[in-house]
Amino acid sequence: MLLFPLFSFAQTYDLIPLTSGTNTSLRGMSIVSDQVAWVSGSNGHIGKTVDGGKTWDWIKPVGYEKLDFRDIEAFDADKAIAVNAGSPAYIIMTIDGGKTWKESYKNLDTAIFLDGMDFWNDQRGIVFGDPINHKMQLLRTIDGGLSWNDISDNLQAKMGVGEAAFAASGSTIQAKGNGKVWIATGGKASNIYYSSNFGSTWQIFECPILQGESSTGPFSMAFFDEDKGVVVGGNYLKDKENENNVLLTDNGGKTWTKPGKPVDGYRSGVTYISEKTLIAAGTSGIDVSSDGGKYWYNISGMNLNVVQKSKKGDLILLAGNKGQIYQLVITAK
Repeated sequence: MLLFPLFSFAQTYDLIPLTSGTNTSLRGMSIVSDQVAWVSGSNGHIGKTVDGGKTWDWIKPVGYEKLDFRDIEAFDADKAIAVNAGSPAYIIMTIDGGKTWKESYKNLDTAIFLDGMDFWNDQRGIVFGDPINHKMQLLRTIDGGLSWNDISDNLQAKMGVGEAAFAASGSTIQAKGNGKVWIATGGKASNIYYSSNFGSTWQIFECPILQGESSTGPFSMAFFDEDKGVVVGGNYLKDKENENNVLLTDNGGKTWTKPGKPVDGYRSGVTYISEKTLIAAGTSGIDVSSDGGKYWYNISGMNLNVVQKSKKGDLILLAGNKGQIYQLVITAK
């Protein structure tokens, strides 16, 4: 057990190693409950636990063994949907716990690159990808992922030259409530694309995070509710620098402000544990905030890609390269 006590707070943070050694860089994560969680990564690997992370089953869907599954959405121990980065692009799903997989989307365009996926409920979901001919790629399902419709034409605005998105943890897209969704882009320019009606119409808000190069921008986003949110990122090529790499919003992404003390470096995953407690992770470490994101404190230099909290409980997991998965346990002192 690794212990990183923060004496300035009334909490301690324990990082408990659960599994490692599998030849996969994990970036996708979906924690259904305190018992059931799925992860996805490179070399066609998908992992599942049904006992809170004590044991993991590793699955390589037949026919997709070489894909890099950057995002996964799980609904229970049986149903999960995975999306890969790069071309060809696939969306595959299982309803039998990973024994068999069905291909529900395929795109052979050499320019296709899907970045992330999120769901409003068990039927409605959305996937987005890098622009093709300056048009963001948008897919929507209304039947639980059985089929996907291209809704890219719903977004009239063209993306700028060099503007794209990052599939660093499948979390530059966030779906909330009855049809609200935010998408964060980066690179040469960073924007927040917002829809309040399941992707039918869109608004665009500027995101003043570090930007201007192909390696800069927001790499992860989280919303506590429909107003309060956070983005983290930076420059993944300079992962120890912390210039303008975390921003907060309290009006649904319309405007963003800097915290009093930022995260320590580039971060590719962020999540709310509660309204006040947030966790951010990246290749150069892990940070926590206990005041809603205003002040961040580093608790580890560990290289991890993604962090999430259970949708229906308290389980917090982080994952990274070589199949590393850790549980974060927060204890009141």
